[in-house]
Amino acid sequence: MSMRWSHLASLALMLSAVASRPALSTDAVQQLADSSCTALRAAAAAMPGDGPMLLPSYPGLQPGSARALENVAFVYDNALAGIALTACGSPAQARRIADALLLAASHDPSFRDGRLRNAYRGGVASGGKVELPGYWETRGNYWSQDPYQTGTATGNVAWAALLLLTVYDSSHDRRYLDAAVAQLRWIQAHASGAAPPAYEGGLFGYDNAQRAQHWKATEHNLDVYAAATWASRDSHDADLAQQAKLAEAFVQSMWDNTGHRFLVGTLDDGSTLSRDKSGLDAQAWPLLAFNPHPAEWNQVWSWIDSQHRSGDGYGYRRQPDGVWTEGSAQVAAALQASGKPVPDSLWRLIADQRGSGGMLYATPQPRIATDFAIGPDSTYADFFYYHLPHLGATAWAALAAKGWNPFTGRPIARTENPT
Repeated sequence: MSMRWSHLASLALMLSAVASRPALSTDAVQQLADSSCTALRAAAAAMPGDGPMLLPSYPGLQPGSARALENVAFVYDNALAGIALTACGSPAQARRIADALLLAASHDPSFRDGRLRNAYRGGVASGGKVELPGYWETRGNYWSQDPYQTGTATGNVAWAALLLLTVYDSSHDRRYLDAAVAQLRWIQAHASGAAPPAYEGGLFGYDNAQRAQHWKATEHNLDVYAAATWASRDSHDADLAQQAKLAEAFVQSMWDNTGHRFLVGTLDDGSTLSRDKSGLDAQAWPLLAFNPHPAEWNQVWSWIDSQHRSGDGYGYRRQPDGVWTEGSAQVAAALQASGKPVPDSLWRLIADQRGSGGMLYATPQPRIATDFAIGPDSTYADFFYYHLPHLGATAWAALAAKGWNPFTGRPIARTENPT
């Protein structure tokens, strides 16, 4: 503002600008919903036909820039995208993703137990099967695969079940409910752990060397709780209701009433509690999955703001090194579920991550850390997010802006105890 203007004239101009500025709680949030939904619809429409398909998690990658991620469709990202497409009013495209997961579970190249892998090759399914990701490595002449992508993480399976249940709600086609139940039963059979009773991390590794992951995650068990609760309600299956109770008890036991936060789970031994690390999703998701939730859980907002804030947004790890777009949108959704206003600055930050192709960047920074490792072979915490257009970030932005709860398949219900 020019210093030639008088103080009163400047104040009058500022007040006028504030008065005329559209409220983000209406127009700009709707614009974020529209732009995110448009990007998701465009990605789905780019897949020819109306048959089974999966969307690349990192679209627009330049060939050779990140070979391990090129045309890789992570199940978690696709489940989110399908749920968001449903919230965006495009259930037919969500059904295409669900159909690809049905195909993948029934036509695995190595296993006949109905499992889903953590990732597949993006694109339209052809030849009656969904391909696993990988590429030919000319230096050494071998087919290269990623041992995490070929594995099966419990949380990803539960998210696939959430998508299948979402599609069942919109289609009333029993196949999707049965498929969701089958995935939850796979978790029961392959990821059950004791002392404390909860669901373990799943399986990691190549087909000839799959290893069980015995750590237990708050986030994974929360996912199982939400999917099993929903599936038991629709199927009237008592075993699923029991599965939900077991997962629920573990999540509740992870509430730290001294620190007013959720522990992320256990260490690799499956019993020792992990107290040093914090993941933003493990803090925010309980407020969405459990609604109404215990009133004391609303104290977690102090932890989120003191430990995960990064500028106007939020980062993945404790004392983050940058903004995690997906997690910032998760916070926006959880604030709504807690009956709290979402700051305009948070909505703006999320909207500002939109790239030229419409998808949101995973982070505005070149790279952010999570403090977690991708798998047991990692020699350091090598799980990062990069400044790349990301399907998951775009889907969470759409869900938050639409006010849609992916854990329940309904509009976000505000708690009656926002304090």
